[in-house]
Amino acid sequence: MTRWGQWRTNGILRSKIDGNARYIWFHAASLGEFEQGRPLMEMVHKRYPQYKILLTFFSPSGYEVQKNYDGADVVCYLPFDTPYRVKKFLNLANPCVAIFIKYEFWLNYLVELKRREIPAYVVSAIFRKEQLFFRSYGRWYRRALSCFDRLFVQDESSAQLLAEYGITCVSVCGDTRFDRVIDVRHQARILPALDVFAGDGKYPVLVAGSTWPQDEDLIIHYFNSHPAMKLIIAPHEIHREHLLDIESKLQRPSLRISEIDRQSVADRDCLIVDSFGLLSSIYRYGQMAYIGGGFGKGIHNTLEAAVYGIPVIFGPNYHKFKEAKDLIALGGGFSLVGEAAFVKLMDDFVAHPELRQEAGAIVGNYVKQNAGVTEKILDELKI
Repeated sequence: MTRWGQWRTNGILRSKIDGNARYIWFHAASLGEFEQGRPLMEMVHKRYPQYKILLTFFSPSGYEVQKNYDGADVVCYLPFDTPYRVKKFLNLANPCVAIFIKYEFWLNYLVELKRREIPAYVVSAIFRKEQLFFRSYGRWYRRALSCFDRLFVQDESSAQLLAEYGITCVSVCGDTRFDRVIDVRHQARILPALDVFAGDGKYPVLVAGSTWPQDEDLIIHYFNSHPAMKLIIAPHEIHREHLLDIESKLQRPSLRISEIDRQSVADRDCLIVDSFGLLSSIYRYGQMAYIGGGFGKGIHNTLEAAVYGIPVIFGPNYHKFKEAKDLIALGGGFSLVGEAAFVKLMDDFVAHPELRQEAGAIVGNYVKQNAGVTEKILDELKI
């Protein structure tokens, strides 16, 4: 899919690029980076209406979902990072500014942008010692970092690490995802059936988002034996076999979200989210959130839940995620290594609402205190 999409890029640029307009080029690897950069794109569009927006993706997970995104004037795949393709792309697109989101460091693109004196930036970047740039053989790859006019990083440790290698055109601004989740919360869908399901708050609701089987086994085992709580579970994979597997493990009344129009939720204890695009709105109906993925490659988006001011729970693989580490340190996030720790934490939260409210207040304040990143970055961009 990616290769076919890249073959179409030059045709898209020839037909859609306005030769009389000036373009600001945003590049996001996939959907997650797009969401991270979206607040900046929208603020640029609002503040600088005289410019047009070119948006590129590398992954189909971003392009296929956002190819009709109305915040950009042109959307296409980014061709592979070879000298010929790079020059062809830049000749056709002719951007006046290039902005890369978080983890995109294409050496040939960056070298050619620098040669053409087109300002290049990376936003919401985060750097760790184990990355390729900082290894004994990483000098060649560090060339990419020296091509940026400025690197907008999430934390001081990233700035200090870059400074050790002579890269000082750095601003510590934070993560634009905080601004994005606040925007999403303001736009969250109201789901009347979930109001009915959540009721008057007598039974606290745990929203388990982006779960994998190991997460689900942990959660469902507890849920089955604790009638003083309710559960909304949104699995990462929603194919038929996985949904049937979840339902086979549940011993309390459940209902799929897709069946709400035909059946009442009032007498159900668990809702299964079997469609995409609802999770960020559903977190608002929880008093606690469990974020899946922590027993696999890594946790999913904690900030989607945190923006609602509820405690966030996740598995042990969270160390690459700054916000998870921050929330644990503050007392609003909780990493669990197994069933015993999960049972104890849930027992405390279910029996003592003041504990989850206290942790939730910490989480909500954390999100508020880290907002405003987009404005900081935009004030420093040379547009």
